[in-house]
Amino acid sequence: MGQTLSEPVTDKESACCQNEHLKVGSSSMQGWRINMEDSHCHILSLPDDPGTAFLAVYDGHGGAKVAQYAGANLHKFIIKQPEYETGNIEEALRKGFLALDQAMLAEESLRDEMAGSTAIVVLIKNDTLYCANVGDSRAIACVAGREESLSNDHKPSYPSEKRRIRAAGGWVESNRVNGNLALSRALGDFVFKRNESKSAEEQVVTALPDVEVRTVTPEWEFVLLACDGIWDVMGRSVSIAFKEW
Repeated sequence: MGQTLSEPVTDKESACCQNEHLKVGSSSMQGWRINMEDSHCHILSLPDDPGTAFLAVYDGHGGAKVAQYAGANLHKFIIKQPEYETGNIEEALRKGFLALDQAMLAEESLRDEMAGSTAIVVLIKNDTLYCANVGDSRAIACVAGREESLSNDHKPSYPSEKRRIRAAGGWVESNRVNGNLALSRALGDFVFKRNESKSAEEQVVTALPDVEVRTVTPEWEFVLLACDGIWDVMGRSVSIAFKEW
């Protein structure tokens, strides 16, 4: 989406951190984009919920502001939801994504941005893993040597996504929303969220995530979160290795 360089920037920025339960590594590469538009977050112990880990990859498009804002703030919005306090983490994730999106829409520096971002999030609390996503960044787990998918892509051509897009007044052309956006769910992209007769969940493009829940057992070896580029060629990723769970 947008302009590209004549040749990719292949320099990589990598980091790692660990505690008694997890070892996390991250790596990013700008690639063909004129600027790095992606962001990521790895917090092994949330300040407001010690012992809970939060890992995420945000694949930006059209600019970096939405991905950067999400990388710095999404976990804060999730923690603030009343459902989080009552233990309904799935609903807290859904409402947290939507609350972040509304906060960006209220920000003068962001409301008119043409940029957007995917989000693939893993929250691990006690022995339960929650994976929330919008867009086509993905998460997989390796469990006893077998791959287990933790997320599903959101593409405009999928029947359920196409129905929502059309009901909100949009259309799908060349597998893109209104012939433009290759994702049917995203943070930002506010030009596709202007139908005043529809809720945030019902917009042409919505920030409402799907959430998957898994129980972490000793058979879990690692989880990989990555933007679509890593599955195609190479991009930004966060890898989580389980130690002694």
